[in-house]
Amino acid sequence: MFENVTVIGSGRVGSAVAARLGERGIAVEPDAGLVLLCVPDEAISEVAAGMALGPWVAHVSGATSLAALEPHQRRLSVHPLQTFTRARGAEQLDGAWAAVTAESGEARAVGFWLAETLGLQPFELDDTARPLYHAGAAIASNYLVTLHEVAADLFRAAGAPPEALVPLMRRTIENGFELTGPIERGDWETVEAHRRAIRAARPDLESLYDVLAEATAK
Repeated sequence: MFENVTVIGSGRVGSAVAARLGERGIAVEPDAGLVLLCVPDEAISEVAAGMALGPWVAHVSGATSLAALEPHQRRLSVHPLQTFTRARGAEQLDGAWAAVTAESGEARAVGFWLAETLGLQPFELDDTARPLYHAGAAIASNYLVTLHEVAADLFRAAGAPPEALVPLMRRTIENGFELTGPIERGDWETVEAHRRAIRAARPDLESLYDVLAEATAK
């Protein structure tokens, strides 16, 4: 669909996207028919407003509305549902999904082409659903970091190696998030023992444990 693409921004996402486009034979250069904004969310509106009208303009934010791309009418967004690090390259895109938000069939086609070119599995996302979608993504990714830190703190307090948690967390994902453990088998005595131990060692974490236990029980 496009032989060249302009990528603005060379951060974690921008560098991976530019590398993948290069791998697919798409030239990354100025003045292309598709401009991809890989800039911080707070900069999208300013960058878009300073661009000449004409080319397709897309952003890769999960939280930002298409309204941020005003005054451009040929606009869309493609959000790679993935977490990125500078330590890795284009392979971070492999197999991930992408939320495509578009206001026309033509924009949808552009979004799906871009997602598939990047090695992503596209799905449509309504612009008004973006906050709820992004909340789900944040819980799955950002709060996983929090859960690991909390569990690691408890392991340290117990004299256990925190690094031992990583294979457990990976296998839980590999097993399709199948629930096991005391709540799954209705072992409320063990759950109460957890509470007592946390209350004694890290009382600040007891309320978090209670919230998670209640959500898991449901």
